[in-house]
This record gives sequence, C-alpha cells and structure tokens, in this order.
Amino acid sequence: STTQTRVEKKYDPLDTTLKFVNREDDLDSSCDDSLRAEMSCGHAVTPESLTRWCRSLLDEGNYKFRCPALVEGTKQCNKEWSYQEVRRLADLTVEEMQHFEESMARLALADHFEVQPCPQCKTDVERKDLEDLTNLNVQCTICTADKKKVCQFCWQCLKPWKGSAPRSGHCDNDGCINHDLELLKNCKPTALPQVQGVDAYPSIRACPTCGQRVEHDRTGCKNVICPRCQKDTHYMPCSDGVAPRQTSIPVWHRN
Repeated sequence: STTQTRVEKKYDPLDTTLKFVNREDDLDSSCDDSLRAEMSCGHAVTPESLTRWCRSLLDEGNYKFRCPALVEGTKQCNKEWSYQEVRRLADLTVEEMQHFEESMARLALADHFEVQPCPQCKTDVERKDLEDLTNLNVQCTICTADKKKVCQFCWQCLKPWKGSAPRSGHCDNDGCINHDLELLKNCKPTALPQVQGVDAYPSIRACPTCGQRVEHDRTGCKNVICPRCQKDTHYMPCSDGVAPRQTSIPVWHRN
C-alpha cells in the first residue's frame, strides 16, 4: 500500500485577492516563513494556522469563528469571521469544506433547539419551550400515535420514563445521572498562578449564561470567554475570592 504525505497549505504569492503582510502570524508565532495574509479584523494568518484554529472551535462545539489574537495585552480580538472568509483564507480542501459545513449545520441546529432521538422509534424529538428545558420527562408524539397510549422517555438517560413527572435531576431508571453535573461536583481543584489568592478553585465550570462546560487554561486573569455563547464571565463573586462549586447547570434562555 502507498502512504499519502499531506502537503502543507501555502498561499499563492500571485493571488491578488488576498492582502499579504510582512509580519508574524497572529494565530501561531512559531510558524515558518510562509506567506501571511490579513483577515478582515486586521490580524495575520497562514492557511495552516487558520484551519487549525477554526477546527478547534468546531471541536469545542462552536460554529462561529472568532479571532483569538491578543490585543491590549491579554484581551482577545474576538471579531467574528464569516465562513466565506475562513473558507477562502484557510484554503479549505473539498474534504475540509464538507467537514466544516456539516459540523456547522449540526451545531447550529443544537444551538437553536434541544434535540434527542426517541429511544424506541429513533425520531428526533425537540424541546424548545423554556418551561420544558428543565423537565426530563418527554413525550414522543410518533410512538404515542402508533401505540395509542402515552409514550414518554427520559431526556437524560434515553430510557422509557420511570417515576413521577415533571422532574429535573434524574428519573427512576438505574444509572440516570447528569454526568456534566457530577463532573462539576467532583472535578479536581486547581490554581491560577497569576491571580493572587486563587490557589484552589474547581478546574471545570458551567457557563452561567448557557451551561456549556468551560475549563480555564490557568493563564491570565479569572475571565473566560465561553466557546458557545461568547459571553465573558468571571464566576462571581470576583472581588470576594473564589465562587463555590456549582450544584446546578444553568439553562440557556436564548432570545
């Protein structure tokens, strides 16, 4: 069998649609002497560094592409790039475009609706009413119509519903637990070396705006940009030290 060697992407120096700049790559200062092009926000990239960064955003569950370049010391640029701009300046291959577009469509759907497959008929069931987002008891209209009786399942463990309803937390099925909540309760403590007095705080938090799991990289201040909702949060109380461990996961009330 033959092994295919991946060729690193580089800009065509004759491409007049790009604005080339003679300065360091703002996404990866360790890159080689490849040509750098300027994004709409004014920061310099190579097709390789831009592809890696945007792939990492998709892997984190974020379908909006924002510039991570540092401005004014530790503050991020955070300007949003369109997919069309990313596609062009990252010089995405056909396979990469397919991966990006499928991932963006899936994440955008999950962003606007809560969707789970019915464990019996496999039909996608969605929760979008605010009053339903904390209730784990869900009715499948397809199974209910087919079997001519109410068919309910647990949104969390995806098993036929057991116990009283409505209910949050867990149903009465064995092993029905919220793994994200258990992680918040039991994650190891860590420290922020650059923040005085913060030497033991939970290493994983849930974003107080949307509930997305967030982990600090242990550099800089206490502020964290949520990869999903893009809110800047510092887990109050900030001036009084470290906020306690979270005992619930916030529900994102999207406007």
